[in-house]
Amino acid sequence: MSFGPEEQRAFEALLSRYPTRQAALLPTLRLVEQSFGAVSEEGIRYAAGLLDLPPAQVMGVATFYTHYRRPGDGRHVIHVCCTLPCALRGASWLLDAIVRKLGIGVGQTTPDGRFTLRKAECLAACDIAPAIAVNDELYGPLTPETVGDLLDRLP
Repeated sequence: MSFGPEEQRAFEALLSRYPTRQAALLPTLRLVEQSFGAVSEEGIRYAAGLLDLPPAQVMGVATFYTHYRRPGDGRHVIHVCCTLPCALRGASWLLDAIVRKLGIGVGQTTPDGRFTLRKAECLAACDIAPAIAVNDELYGPLTPETVGDLLDRLP
């Protein structure tokens, strides 16, 4: 695994914006994700080598932040915000409706590879609570009914 010339230039540009190589970890993981489609264990080791970090440290960061795509993720990764504002406005009902509609639990992917469901600690969308993110797009406020309609519209 290695970056092509264009990705390598993007990586070098990233490094120029940070005081140390290690400080560029999050955007480097995003570049790995964009370049290889997901942040795999091999991608984590690759990023660790690029940044002179222990692979365990990179793994800890990559698994703490749920927004990175993982190998096996569906075409649409759904993050249901479960932070207090969303929880108070019905996030648990949204999550239950999505589980029922898709027939999968949190952390699972539909058999057709279309959807992966995750909980998110915060989507920074309190103004539209309860909210979900599908890939990088925010939606809200939602109800169990409107979330089902939204999922039906996704390709």
